[in-house]
Amino acid sequence: MKFVDTTLRDGHQSLIATRMSTKDMLPALEAMDQMGFYSMEVWGGATFDVAVRFLNEDPWERLRKIREKIKNTKLQMLLRGQNLVGYRHYADDTVRLFVRKAVENGIDIIRVFDALNDERNLIVAIDEAKKNKAHVQGAISYTVSPVHTLEYYVEYAKKLVDLGVDSLCIKDMAGLLDPKTAYELVSALKKNFSLPVDVHSHCTCGFAIASYQAAIMAGADIIDTALSPFALGTSQPPFEPFYYTLSKSGEVPPINWDVLNFLIDHFTKVREKYSAFDVKMVTIDPKILYAQVPGGMYSNLIKQLQEQKMLHKLKEVLEEIPRVQKDLGYPPLVTPTSQIVGVQAVLNVMTGERYSKVTREVKDYVKGLYGRPPAPIDPELVKKILGDEKPIDVRPGEIIEPEVEKARKELGLLAKSDEDVLIYIILGDIGKRYLQKRYMQELKVDFKLIEEIGEPVYPV
Repeated sequence: MKFVDTTLRDGHQSLIATRMSTKDMLPALEAMDQMGFYSMEVWGGATFDVAVRFLNEDPWERLRKIREKIKNTKLQMLLRGQNLVGYRHYADDTVRLFVRKAVENGIDIIRVFDALNDERNLIVAIDEAKKNKAHVQGAISYTVSPVHTLEYYVEYAKKLVDLGVDSLCIKDMAGLLDPKTAYELVSALKKNFSLPVDVHSHCTCGFAIASYQAAIMAGADIIDTALSPFALGTSQPPFEPFYYTLSKSGEVPPINWDVLNFLIDHFTKVREKYSAFDVKMVTIDPKILYAQVPGGMYSNLIKQLQEQKMLHKLKEVLEEIPRVQKDLGYPPLVTPTSQIVGVQAVLNVMTGERYSKVTREVKDYVKGLYGRPPAPIDPELVKKILGDEKPIDVRPGEIIEPEVEKARKELGLLAKSDEDVLIYIILGDIGKRYLQKRYMQELKVDFKLIEEIGEPVYPV
């Protein structure tokens, strides 16, 4: 049995809005490297955006610092296919450059998924990752709907296998995977494919711990857990009880419990430090069983309704979300589709008339710019939203113009590396402002040096 530790990515993304800084990670890294994890998920997801937007950190530098300290454990990241770590589809040249730089900076395993389970959105990322000798884990975005049957998931897994993935992952972002389904789905994947199967879930609905046990009984090879200070709630199940149980039957190697206790103490203090961002979820949330809202989406939804002074409409919005999800062809609710569905549901409730106002993202979604929905969208709704426009029927990435060299020219002096160019492409003006600020800080250091030797400075 193998463990993926999610503490430094999904753990703090789920519980403290991804706010853990690199300096709070560094003291724990060498101890984490002694835990015998199969891999550590340390990058991707929202960490790229938050590092730049809120922490004034270079996400690439974080990855390099982690790689310096982690000598024995594989480093893993979460990649949203053609979305990379952003919120739109990027051009193929951007996808290839990003994947290549991720591997160069220290990533060993790339877990790649598409919010719609449209395999076309994974083709370029998987191809580039394989070219760069990374392990590619193909993830199935799990949800519950009339179209998301056992046969659907096995068929999608076959598409991933045909694309050359090295392992499979059941990615249950909203914690909807119940024990019975977990057993059946893992059994079906193990029966049909010879690849390792990883199970990733969240404790939001209360299923995850029992579902992991069912998955293990069905033959799952890997489970995703977090160290207990960053487990449970909207995060993953805790590592410690699963490790202890499996160690009793000799299924995992021994660990140093003193080192583990150090890590628990360290991350307990870290979580307390970020209490202002803590979801403070002390029990399960059964509302998610019908709304199917992932943890991060739920907290953002609360904040959005509070800002609009509409928190009293929360129940209506939670009831509207599955209606919008059905209207749009049952997309699994994970970035970016969770935002697309959630914002439209809020608009429908606010206006009192469904789809009287439609976001640009919903229009792009209906047009096919995010990919192929799991089920057809009602033609009448397509007509209402697009008018006389017709949805595209090609891979969305094919119609996006190359953007790397254009971005490099736009950045000028700020384009000091490929990594800087990618920060700008993915985060736009926010990324550019970060690079400008960093550049000016570097210039100030130069000014101080020049003042000491009495010569003028002319930036080039």
